[in-house]
Amino acid sequence: MPTITIDGKSQEFAEDTRLVLAIEQMGVNIGHRCGGKGRCTTCRVDISEGEPAQMTQAEKEKLESQGLLGEARLSCQMTCSQDMTVTALMTLESERWADTGPEPKGEIEPEPTWVSKP
Repeated sequence: MPTITIDGKSQEFAEDTRLVLAIEQMGVNIGHRCGGKGRCTTCRVDISEGEPAQMTQAEKEKLESQGLLGEARLSCQMTCSQDMTVTALMTLESERWADTGPEPKGEIEPEPTWVSKP
C-alpha cells in the first residue's frame, strides 16, 4: 500500500483512496469547498516527492484556468496511487473558514478522464 507523508507524519492507504480524504484522515483540515468536484482549487497541494505523471482532465482544465498548472495539484482529483510527500496549501486554519466544505465522496468526481501531466 502506498505511503502518504504530510506534516512529518506518514500513513499507508489503499491505492483507490482519494488523496483529499487521506489528508483529512491524517488530521489536516484541508479545504474542499466544492465538495471534491474539482471546481474550487481549495484542496490544492504541493507534492515534493512522488508526483503522479497523470491527472484528470477536470484538474488540468481548472489549474490552467486559475494559472496554477505546474504550481499545485488538486488532491480531490487524485488517489493514493503511489508514495507521496505533500503539503496542503489551503487549510481551515490558514484560510479562517467556518468549515472545510462539503464532504467529498469516496470516488473522484466528475468521472475521471486521465491525461498526461504537462
